Amino acid sequence: MDKRTRKTGALTSAQLDRATGVLLASAAGDALGAGYEFGSAPFDGTPAMIGGGLGGFAPGEWTDDTAQAVAIARVAASGADLRTPDALDAVAAGFAQWYADGPPDVGIQTAAVLRLAGRDADGATMTEAARRVHGATGRSAGNGSLMRTGPVALAHLDDPTALVEAALAVSALTHHQAEAGQAAALWCLMIRHAVLTGELPQAVEVVAELEAGLGGPGCVDWLAVLAEAESTEPSHFTSNGWSIGALQAAWSAITHTPVPDRLPCRHLQDALATAIGIGHDTDTVAAIAGALLGARWGGSAVPQEWQALLHGWGLEPGETDGAAALVRWALPTVRGGRAPGGSGWPLCERMDYRDWGGEETWVAHPFVDGVWIGGALPLDDLPEEITAVVSLCRVGTRQVRDGVVTHAVRLLDTVAEDNPNVAFVIDDAARTVLRLRDQGHRVYLHCVASHSRTPTVATRVAMLAGHSLEESYAAVCAALPAARPRQFLRDALAELAAGDAERARPAGSEVAQGR
Repeated sequence: MDKRTRKTGALTSAQLDRATGVLLASAAGDALGAGYEFGSAPFDGTPAMIGGGLGGFAPGEWTDDTAQAVAIARVAASGADLRTPDALDAVAAGFAQWYADGPPDVGIQTAAVLRLAGRDADGATMTEAARRVHGATGRSAGNGSLMRTGPVALAHLDDPTALVEAALAVSALTHHQAEAGQAAALWCLMIRHAVLTGELPQAVEVVAELEAGLGGPGCVDWLAVLAEAESTEPSHFTSNGWSIGALQAAWSAITHTPVPDRLPCRHLQDALATAIGIGHDTDTVAAIAGALLGARWGGSAVPQEWQALLHGWGLEPGETDGAAALVRWALPTVRGGRAPGGSGWPLCERMDYRDWGGEETWVAHPFVDGVWIGGALPLDDLPEEITAVVSLCRVGTRQVRDGVVTHAVRLLDTVAEDNPNVAFVIDDAARTVLRLRDQGHRVYLHCVASHSRTPTVATRVAMLAGHSLEESYAAVCAALPAARPRQFLRDALAELAAGDAERARPAGSEVAQGR
């Protein structure tokens, strides 16, 4: 299979976080929306992974949207140029395998094509089947290729023209109509912009890139399509079972949802709630919106509570951690298929931290019963009483013994620029510890050597348990004598404390009103 040549330099840590966010947030949106699809359950404005829906999915199980994205991601992770016949053959084989496995819910357009193409279809056969289905029905612009297009964006971050060509080719495997392919290409360009810049794109810029890749104007006025979405309330876009309607619903939800002043990356959660609130094809609209929201805010903005439940078609036999698998596919994709670095993460079974300056630190949390804090070395001989682990550093796929609930939190002990959502991540990790404890688990919270990240999150755990920042920090640092959190982590704790104080003020006070 042909490999593409990377034309850009290595991505920054923040860009890598946003790249993983494309797959994580799309899958989360899909799994969240599944339970509410076409009125399957009432929606109160706050989505939860309730499962059910048209396919009777388990809570956190992704649907056909992410299953097809996984079929693409597994090929993209090899470094393949998705425009090539070999790559398209591999993607088609993935689609055919998924369909042969009997998924509980499949879009009408896609099902017709895959049934006609057959179990052993290659790219050319599947593309021809899509053309024939279009010829028989006169239409094939459903949202089924737009919903799965995130991995295509990651595969060609370095070249917008190649990205357009790849999006069109992958879309055409099941959707012959031009507007379906162009919608997928446009959304890919929007994702690409967000991953590389950390900002949502301007419509005029991405439409210009689309037209450059097409060699001329698109089949519809895409600038007008995006402008209508930006100027019209999301609730208008209930006809979202086709490519243009779904794209507008997702873009309207994103652009009409305010970005919070505190913890701005919560925009990801809020905008997904807006997308699901539109109704009708809720899982697909949320999956589409999630891919772009993840590209903007990063995988670190996807709450641990959501990540922990993600699973679905495409995982290895016996594998249950869907979030880890999505990261495992996203990172090599944006690295051009290159193998992991010297540590081997995220594919290695173990991370060796014996020479990283840590000790076998293991102490009880000073304020919260049922929680222990320390470094990574105790993972080698984890006490039987521990039933859940929250890791603030990289760990191998088999580093924690079987049967222990694990959460992998992205918090880098480097510089603030590598942690764009640092306050949110600290707060989310601490809430994860307390949620696990409240569920009856005995929890171990750790980083590499318990010098910086562990004391930071352990301090937030104490704050959420009702203690002040000052007494929490002092008690945790006394329990971990080598603790010396970096300044940007201490600043994030101060930010969280300020937010706590603001929420505690009476609603009518002058300070609360900003006077």
